Amino acid sequence: MALPNTLAMIADIGGTNARFALTDLASAQPQLLQQQSLRNAEFASLQHAAEHYLAGVGVQPRHAAIAVACPVGADEIRLTNRAWSFSRSELQRSLGLDSLDMINDFGAVAWAVPALAANDVVTLHGSDDAPLRGPVSVLGPGTGLGVALLVGDDARGWQVVETEGGHVSFAPLGDEEHTIARWMTAKFGRVSTERLLCGAGLSQIDAALAAGDDLASAFDARTPLRDPAALVEAALDGHDLLARRTLARFCAVLGSVAGDCALIHGARTVMIAGGIVPRFIPFLRSSAFRERFLAKGRFAAYLESVTIRVITHPNPGLLGAAMALRAIQRNRH
Repeated sequence: MALPNTLAMIADIGGTNARFALTDLASAQPQLLQQQSLRNAEFASLQHAAEHYLAGVGVQPRHAAIAVACPVGADEIRLTNRAWSFSRSELQRSLGLDSLDMINDFGAVAWAVPALAANDVVTLHGSDDAPLRGPVSVLGPGTGLGVALLVGDDARGWQVVETEGGHVSFAPLGDEEHTIARWMTAKFGRVSTERLLCGAGLSQIDAALAAGDDLASAFDARTPLRDPAALVEAALDGHDLLARRTLARFCAVLGSVAGDCALIHGARTVMIAGGIVPRFIPFLRSSAFRERFLAKGRFAAYLESVTIRVITHPNPGLLGAAMALRAIQRNRH
């Protein structure tokens, strides 16, 4: 049983959910204890959500690591897809912590990758039993689009490079994507890949395909936006042709972006995470994802050897926060 002074709080704060757990820093392997997921909309701030969690588990930890969906280089933290902002130092004092480490949310997912078991991933391309080879591009759509880079190996250790790669400009290919790009440019101005590759992006793609060349509908508040979960369900059911077109286009764009990340990072492995893709892995396999991943001209052959896997672990952000905190604590001592 863990001693109270070796327990630390870890958290993964996305745009929609705040996930918390405890981890024992003295254990041989990272463990996720007392896991709980809270809806962000039910709390005024991260501090209130954390206090609610700690009150429920009845533990006062000395250390914490929190993964957040935004850049973490400054004391002032502002979530990209949630109206929460806070001072890191003030949050540390309010929660009575000796140390508080902030990690980018997809940086945390990248930290989790070396600790994943065989049943925590599904291989899309490559051998199921191939060892993890770096560099590793880690990306995935959820409330936003996260991108991170994992470098190193098991012998020398692993390091994570946090990025904001989800906010690069969208590069449309083909008539349908140019139609989507025109519609979304009319609505948002600049269109990043995150505008498409996230839950809300699925809804936007669906609306853009339904509107076609009717750009005026982008400004019409009455333009219907379907729920992304309902869209996926309708696409998988097979009777809703527009939903299938939407999900197919989503998968194609994801393939292009994953291929771009692999080239930029020099990746030998691509790990796809996030809360969306694990819901439709068979659909992704049969989509244009692989074709678009390889459609990089003279470097198609280079990408042929890149292993591609989908992370199916239920809480890789929490696992990664536990891994990161252990590494940080080792470096401190």
